[in-house]
Amino acid sequence: MQAPIPGVQRAVASGTPSHEYPFDSKVSLVTNHELNMIHVENLSKDYGQVRAVRSVSFDVPRGQVLGFLGPNGAGKSTTMKILTGFLTATGGTASIAGFDVATQSLEVRRRVGYLPESNPLYMDMRVDDYLRFAAEVRGVRGAQRQQGIDRVVEACGLERVYRKDIHELSKGYKQRVGLAQAMIHNPEVLILDEPTSGLDPNQIIEIRDLIRHLGTERTVILSTHILQEVEASCDRILIISQGKLVADGTLADLCEVLPSGALEIEVVGPLESIRQQLAELFVQGHVEHLAEGHARHGGHYFRVHVPLSMDAHAREATFDLIQGNSWKLVHLYRQKASLEDVFRKCTLSDAEAESLAERDLHSRVGEEVAHG
Repeated sequence: MQAPIPGVQRAVASGTPSHEYPFDSKVSLVTNHELNMIHVENLSKDYGQVRAVRSVSFDVPRGQVLGFLGPNGAGKSTTMKILTGFLTATGGTASIAGFDVATQSLEVRRRVGYLPESNPLYMDMRVDDYLRFAAEVRGVRGAQRQQGIDRVVEACGLERVYRKDIHELSKGYKQRVGLAQAMIHNPEVLILDEPTSGLDPNQIIEIRDLIRHLGTERTVILSTHILQEVEASCDRILIISQGKLVADGTLADLCEVLPSGALEIEVVGPLESIRQQLAELFVQGHVEHLAEGHARHGGHYFRVHVPLSMDAHAREATFDLIQGNSWKLVHLYRQKASLEDVFRKCTLSDAEAESLAERDLHSRVGEEVAHG
């Protein structure tokens, strides 16, 4: 596992919803946008001899959608269960809207909506009965109860299945019902564990837009394995690995900290001369010959790990080298650091990350040859 990425400042991205949602924008307790709605300090959790969460600390301000990423078993779900009061921490503190999750659990639960990975549905109940039950449990009664139900039914697109038994629903609609129960009491904080699981592409876009809108008025923690969802929905990203927080920042900040990706080159010419001159050009870098003879144009595929000192002009220098030797340039591409690169860098060893990157490139080369 790699050390935390340094030098990343936390930031809140602002956004304007593209259309209106049927939610009351008023939240009673906190009106200061800069106030941290979630505060976590040195949080730890042990299961016997196993430490699942290791001194994790972070703050989340009001109006931010936070992507919470990590491999399986990294401690994401454990951290979220502590924040929602489902588990007690072994050490450290956490608060929601100023209320301590350990000593003021009821106040915390009034202000948090939670959709766990295992959707908390009663399969024999109808959707309308289940939502009324969820509202009652949350203390939403009288006229406010039906208003809350109407809001979440419209927001989650449940009109067509409102009077159906839950066990009759598709997985996507069951996920919508779970999201509706999390929002039934109009909470200030939403904690969503894999909220788009089982949804089709159109439904994913709808839920993504809804999450973005909710984040303009509320604090949202979104945990998912779908990196594209985090890129599209989140203002800021936390990555946890082996129980430790290893990255924290906006997508742009995290990608900026990583060195630019490698150069991918396909060139036609004498192999040994190309290899030698690329190695001389990038003397502080690393040149790999990845494919020979079977590339689409009969050329050779190379990947060059560019040293930081040459980062700004690596492609220009490579082009000049190829042109000066009258070789034929077929392909010259500079990889850009992505969220996937950041995730790999933070959660895999160098050898594991390198192996996956090489496998991906060989796969792309094979596809080009097959379609050449």
